[in-house]
Amino acid sequence: MSNTPIKKNIISAGQKYVPISNGSKVHFHFQTWKLGNERILLDDSREIGKREPMVLIIGHKFKLEVWESIVKMMAVGEIASFHVKKELVYSYPFVSKTLRELGSEHRNRHTCTMTLQTEGIGFSDLDNLINKPCDLEFIIELLKIESSNEYEKELWQYSGQERLNLVPKLKERGNILYGQKLYDEAEDVYCQAIGICEQFMNRERKCDEEWITLNKMKLPVLLNYAQCKLVKGDYYAVIEHCNTILEYEQDNEKALYRRAKAHVGAWNPDSAKDDFQRLKFINPSLSSIVDKELENLRNMRKQKEEQDKKALEKLFIKERETQQ
Repeated sequence: MSNTPIKKNIISAGQKYVPISNGSKVHFHFQTWKLGNERILLDDSREIGKREPMVLIIGHKFKLEVWESIVKMMAVGEIASFHVKKELVYSYPFVSKTLRELGSEHRNRHTCTMTLQTEGIGFSDLDNLINKPCDLEFIIELLKIESSNEYEKELWQYSGQERLNLVPKLKERGNILYGQKLYDEAEDVYCQAIGICEQFMNRERKCDEEWITLNKMKLPVLLNYAQCKLVKGDYYAVIEHCNTILEYEQDNEKALYRRAKAHVGAWNPDSAKDDFQRLKFINPSLSSIVDKELENLRNMRKQKEEQDKKALEKLFIKERETQQ
């Protein structure tokens, strides 16, 4: 038996060799075989988890570092077998556990050192591999390689300043999606931008200049996020988010208007009236718009009172009939 840590055997030649550098995204299918007295299939990416190709971003310290070495030996479209010494695959059971559970509603318990020693990680074949490590064979089909400038990075790949620079871009993208009436998609993009701001705000004290600057960056995005919620009829979320905005910007006209509309939707007429009147006081040029909203609110109150009156009358009639 060869002492080479990784022994390659080509099963099917690829179409072309593409240099792989840090930041490259590599897509591949894999099978993992346990070697020993008999050859046993452990995993097949087409059958476990989400049943999708594995995606590996080179240079980001994936738990199973040998996979980076393996794919760098391959051409696009190639299928090859790699016999890997056990010393390089001690982490495989934990990688396998994660991949098996992807896309599954059921999650096995968190594995700490104590549960690992007493109960294992929830898969008997992987527990056995932990207790009795052995060489593994990986059969890899290399599907695609994307250089770092050919795909849109995920947030965790950006540096701190790069993530902050994304906020206005995400806001603009959300605005475009909203304009196309893709409200769910716009909401998701706004949410990403808000999450970036809050991640950095959590590192600062609320009174510090850095926190105040980040909050000023966040509030306009939160206002747009609230508008998505308003369109979708999630009135209590709109009220909550507009409360946050108005805490720091008491005269924010859009926040007042959207909160007023949400109060109407949630049927808090007194609160809606207060917000509309406050908006009219702040900006008299909006009087005609606000007056229409207040007139609509009065009509809704009237209709509601009539409905309640009729419902009460029916209840009294029903009670009298029951007593007779």
